[in-house]
Amino acid sequence: MIPHADVFFLPAGNGEQRLCLFHSPAGTPRSKVLYLHPFAEEMNKSRRMAALACRALAEAGHAVLQIDLRGCGDSSADFGDASWADWQADVRLALAELDRRVPDSDAAPLWLWSLRAGALLAAADWGRPVNHLVWQPMTNGKLALQQFLRLKLAAEMASGASKGLMDQLKTELAAGRPVEIAGYRLGSALASGLESAKFAPTGAPGRVEWLELSTRDDATLTPVSEQAIKSWQDAGWTVRPQIVQGPGFWATSEIELAPALIARTVEALS
Repeated sequence: MIPHADVFFLPAGNGEQRLCLFHSPAGTPRSKVLYLHPFAEEMNKSRRMAALACRALAEAGHAVLQIDLRGCGDSSADFGDASWADWQADVRLALAELDRRVPDSDAAPLWLWSLRAGALLAAADWGRPVNHLVWQPMTNGKLALQQFLRLKLAAEMASGASKGLMDQLKTELAAGRPVEIAGYRLGSALASGLESAKFAPTGAPGRVEWLELSTRDDATLTPVSEQAIKSWQDAGWTVRPQIVQGPGFWATSEIELAPALIARTVEALS
C-alpha cells in the first residue's frame, strides 16, 4: 500500500502559516520523524531527494513530517524577515503537530532528520528525548555563514569588486542591515543565529545516525566530522557514522539523486 501524504498549512500565529507534509504509514508508526531542510537554495535542490526519502520511510512504517520554515518555500513571510528564533519556534510547532498525529511517544521514538545546515537547527535541547538522523551535517554555524557569504564573493570576482567584500557584508549584518546573497535577502537576526549555532550534543543522550555522501570508493570521514562525532560519543550518545556512495545533490547544477542514501536511511531507522 502506498503511504498517504497529507499536505496542509499549519497556523503559526500572527496570521502566518507553515506549509507541511505529513507522510502516514499504513499501520502503527514504528517511529516519528521531523525533517529539517537545509539553508537557502540547498533546500530547493534537495526537494526531490527529501520527498523520495519521506515516501521510503513511510513505506517502512515511519510517520514523517516535513515543514517549510518561516520565509522558506510556501510558508509565510520572506526569507529576509526570518530569524533563527523564528525557525526554532517552527521546530517546536512541528513537534507539537507530530505529537498530535502520533500521540503514543513511548511506542514511537522521535527522530530529528536534518540535512546540511538543518543539523545546526536540530541540535538543541527540546525538553524531550530525541534521536538524530543527519545527512552531511554542517557542524559549525560560523563556517556555514561564511560559506553562504562566499557565494556573493564568487559572483563579484569576475568584475573585480570582491576585494574587501566579506568584511563589508559582515559589517552590514553587524549593523542590523540585510544583505543580498545569490538571490536571497539575509537578515541580521538569521545570520547571527546561524553563526552561533553548532551541531553539538544537548539534552539526554540518544542515537545519532550520521550519513555522509561521496563519489569516491576510498572516501573517509573528514577530521572535522571525526572530531564532532567524538564530542557526541563523549557526551554518551551512540553514534554510527557511514559514508554512502552518491553525489552532493544539494549543490549540483542539475537535480540529482542518491538512491543508496535513501536505502541506508531506511536501514538506519530500522
